[in-house]
Amino acid sequence: MAIKAFSLCSFILLISLNFFSHSILADSNSQKESPFEFLKHLQGCHKGDKLKGVHELKKYLEHFGYLHYTQSNNQSHANDDEFDDLLESAVKTYQLNYHLKLTGTLDSNTVSRMMMPRCGVADIVNGTTWMNSGKKRHQHSSYHTVSHYSFFPNNPRWPPTKSHLTYSFLQGTRTDAFRPVAGAFQTWAASTHFTFQEILDFTNADIKIGFHRRDHGDGAPFDGRGGTLAHAFAPTNGRFHYDGDEPWSVGAIPCAFDLQTVALHEIGHLLGLGHSSVAIAIMFPSISPGVTKGLHGDDIQGIRVLYNT
Repeated sequence: MAIKAFSLCSFILLISLNFFSHSILADSNSQKESPFEFLKHLQGCHKGDKLKGVHELKKYLEHFGYLHYTQSNNQSHANDDEFDDLLESAVKTYQLNYHLKLTGTLDSNTVSRMMMPRCGVADIVNGTTWMNSGKKRHQHSSYHTVSHYSFFPNNPRWPPTKSHLTYSFLQGTRTDAFRPVAGAFQTWAASTHFTFQEILDFTNADIKIGFHRRDHGDGAPFDGRGGTLAHAFAPTNGRFHYDGDEPWSVGAIPCAFDLQTVALHEIGHLLGLGHSSVAIAIMFPSISPGVTKGLHGDDIQGIRVLYNT
């Protein structure tokens, strides 16, 4: 009887393992390549080339604020595969922001940088700001520092009467995000005049946080795993969204993105900061998996200048 029971258990275990392995395989096969993967096939592309996929590069640079065919005389090239003058100029501006060699060509370093997972907020908004728009030299007694923070157009900020901000999580938000997000708010509170408090009233909270996938109704759809990780809106909108398709973690875990680090970045947007061209600043647009970061002097300087504190 014991032998029969053991055999039955073994059979059930074998079926379960077989089903589990097939589920993992199916899940693996269902994962599409990164939405930025197309850039690999364009490496070496430059002005004058006509290559399939160049129109995707144009969409990429337009999405992040570098390219505006509607504001030029070259509108006829907006959806074709021709690497024209306007695209070359956009690539050079991108390279300038990311401290790359100004080749105007999609060289290997530029492709590698463009393929990195990043924040969904544009680097250049309406052509009026860029990642070093706050650039200025600060002189101290024995040294100089250069800031590279930026703000949204017209410098939106929370009013002076609104230094205490409430935040709430969308119902159904994964619970392992609560503590990292709270930690990110505490970090910003320690370096600003703001205080933050979590409340249950999602509707009336100043800041609303949730995980979403693909098109979720805010005009900024996510693109699946490996592309844009999260986004947030300028003051006083208060919306902060993680991409639910990304692999998230608490802390530095290989092949996953740290919830608190990304929250620190997006809260910076919620407070009014744009992107920074300082690679170690929290407001730098991209981040690698398995990495954690904190606030940098450039981030703190930017928020203090914005609020004159």
